[in-house]
Amino acid sequence: MNITLRQLQAFRTVAAFGSFTRAAERLNVAQPALSLSIRELERELNLRLLDRTTRRVELTGAGREFLQSADKLLADLERAVRDARDLSDKKRGRIVVAAPPLLAAMIVPAAIADFNAAFPGIDVGIVDVRNDQILDRLRAGEADLAIGTFDERADGIRREVLAQDALAVFFAPASPLANKRRVKWADLRDHKLIMLTRDSSIRTLTEGTLVQAGHDPGRPLYEVSQITTAVMLAEAGLGASVLPAYAWSFAHGRNVVSRPLVEPQVARNIYLIQPDGRSLSPAAEGFARTLRKQTRSAIASVVRR
Repeated sequence: MNITLRQLQAFRTVAAFGSFTRAAERLNVAQPALSLSIRELERELNLRLLDRTTRRVELTGAGREFLQSADKLLADLERAVRDARDLSDKKRGRIVVAAPPLLAAMIVPAAIADFNAAFPGIDVGIVDVRNDQILDRLRAGEADLAIGTFDERADGIRREVLAQDALAVFFAPASPLANKRRVKWADLRDHKLIMLTRDSSIRTLTEGTLVQAGHDPGRPLYEVSQITTAVMLAEAGLGASVLPAYAWSFAHGRNVVSRPLVEPQVARNIYLIQPDGRSLSPAAEGFARTLRKQTRSAIASVVRR
């Protein structure tokens, strides 16, 4: 089938005006070119669509029937073009961003609020789950982009460093560690430890660095899944917990102390990631810019404290 959009628009305009002359003026084309488009359309359909008289052009019975279908087709196409332009202009669309729970609470709400103020027609969803689940959501197409600290060996994703965080130790004010401005890993040797569960990369880093500092971590006093729970256990004086420095965003309003861990200092990259080989929509690209700004600002405020 060789019917073109130009032919359909020509036919609809001639039908509306009942005149080749007026239709040519509306479409800003020469009348012979317009007549040729109609003849080619009739030839392709093997139907006479218009009866031409000296005074007026009228639709044939077949022309009236075909006009209904042509009108619907052109309306659907115009709607599709309008919707595509709205997506390009970020007037509509939906984005899903994923992040581990504490980073999600610390960064994503403010990013959504800023983005919604500029683009109120975009719906932004949030998924706050563990890092391994974030990767699964991205690969399955259930999330568009994510932030977090991800294993650099993880495949199928494209990553961008947004900020850098370091491990710190959290404890109650009565702890002897409170007298130190910086805490060495070796200083943790005689302290009861609260650790995250073994599915956390923080647990792996903590145990590996303790061994490097000459301390056998053994079995921790408590193992918990959430950073917030570890902070609360530390506040209760039940032990010290090694956590990301950004956990201070939750802990700063509580009766708990945090100190940087040194010798060695263990830094971690916070990444913005997206599925490899899959383009972001214009809305997701726009939200990524907001997320970059908000992440860097939030992490910097913790690092500067």
